[in-house]
Amino acid sequence: MQKKFVINDEYKPAEDTFFLADYIEKEKGTSALDVGSGSGYLTQLLCKNFSFVIGTDINFQVLKTQTYKTSNLICCNGADAINYKFDLIICNLPYLATEEIIDIATDGGKEGFQIPKQIFDSVFDKIKSQGKFLFVTSSLSNYQKLIDYAQKFGLDSKIIAKKKLFFEELILVESVKI
Repeated sequence: MQKKFVINDEYKPAEDTFFLADYIEKEKGTSALDVGSGSGYLTQLLCKNFSFVIGTDINFQVLKTQTYKTSNLICCNGADAINYKFDLIICNLPYLATEEIIDIATDGGKEGFQIPKQIFDSVFDKIKSQGKFLFVTSSLSNYQKLIDYAQKFGLDSKIIAKKKLFFEELILVESVKI
């Protein structure tokens, strides 16, 4: 039996997007990467304070039909197709803990760690020294396991914000390459 994945052709910014947006508005630098750019909302926001911005998404159709149009879009898994180091990398992770991956936009796999780990593996060597990796996760996943995993790569990681929602708590983690 072949597994079927759901790939939505339209992403709309949601509560977790706006939560991350509140923090990246304050960031400035030369280069930024938005992994899983979806609607393009965060990618477009990064363009205000960074001179070189790239957005990636695994879904080509989503990149073609972004609600918030941006340039420099790459269809790839995480940051696998990129050979560049950035001042800031952001990701609104697919963090939901699921037994199997059905919707690649939201399902993080076992403990909400499986897919985020793949994304982490693709971005660690793309962060400049003293650069930041900001990611959103949830109390519904094993977020401590994600933080510990980032620290294994020499990133100084800490929770910088939390936002209580009806059924979960969003968690924003900052990991700085030291």
